[in-house]
Amino acid sequence: MRAIQITEYVKGPEELKVSDLPDPIPKSNEYLIAINAAATNFFDLLQIRGKYQHQPPFPWISGSEFSGVVLKAPTSLPSGKTPKFKVGDKVFGASQGGYATRIVATEERLRPMPKGWSFSDAAGVFVTGPTSYAGLVTRAGIKKGDYVLIHAAAGGVGLAAVQIAKAFGATVIATAGTQHKLDRAKSFGADFVVSYRQSDWPEKVKKLTPKGRGVDIVYDPVGLIAQSMKCTAWNGRLLIIGFAAGDIEKMATNRILLKNVSVVGLHWGMYATMEPETVEKVWDGLYALIESGKYRGTCFTDQEFVGLESVPAALKALGARESWGKVIVKVPQEGQSKI
Repeated sequence: MRAIQITEYVKGPEELKVSDLPDPIPKSNEYLIAINAAATNFFDLLQIRGKYQHQPPFPWISGSEFSGVVLKAPTSLPSGKTPKFKVGDKVFGASQGGYATRIVATEERLRPMPKGWSFSDAAGVFVTGPTSYAGLVTRAGIKKGDYVLIHAAAGGVGLAAVQIAKAFGATVIATAGTQHKLDRAKSFGADFVVSYRQSDWPEKVKKLTPKGRGVDIVYDPVGLIAQSMKCTAWNGRLLIIGFAAGDIEKMATNRILLKNVSVVGLHWGMYATMEPETVEKVWDGLYALIESGKYRGTCFTDQEFVGLESVPAALKALGARESWGKVIVKVPQEGQSKI
């Protein structure tokens, strides 16, 4: 197989190289998958620099999210259950080693590819879709009529959140830093868009709500909770998804009390360990939206990245905040043309 193997930490994605390696050998409970598309994530950039909380021992293969076709399936699983997928099935998922032509993964790291979806669209769903669904539905209790403020609305989790909020009958106010990104958020269903480059954005958001009462839910993958409190309604829910801005916010807890709001965190990655029954409910909810046409893939289409050699350029576009949605790399199988 071909893969981007890490033997030492690098300063940036431009140092990544593609190597020829032996195919991975699946354990008795693992599937072997031919990768057709790989999705980029910010944690990939941290991991190749040695700055992520989960660092595998050297040597390891970079990347995580992917879509592809099952080449080999387990004959039986340790639990005694029959394997869900068979050879030839199209799947998407996440497992260490997504920047490769082959990968092994256990069943809980895989999902069936939605009917009619491309490999590129499916490659970017495993992290963003359930994160946004669990945040808005499970943690924030979104309902019809809510006003929802979604920060970084043109990003991967942002565009997922816009679609989910709209599907639940909410009014969406989306923020982003450029006009192009605001336009993308609007094209995915946002009702109103506001640039957070303008210092008075909380005031602008407030004016868009009934009688200027403020928003019911704030979806924040950036680190804008303190400022968002200025435009949150009584009984509002402020949802902490991440800290893309880089700084971990400190909060004045008296304002949480005075405004009668809830600040709620989401650690989606831990649900499989702490609350596995909710994982299936979230995926069932997400598939229901996909099947009803209310949720579509968010693949970045301004530029195309084809072949593992284009991973550095794709990661660079992601890291420079030049992209929207999910930046995907198409991975032609050995012998396939890159055209």
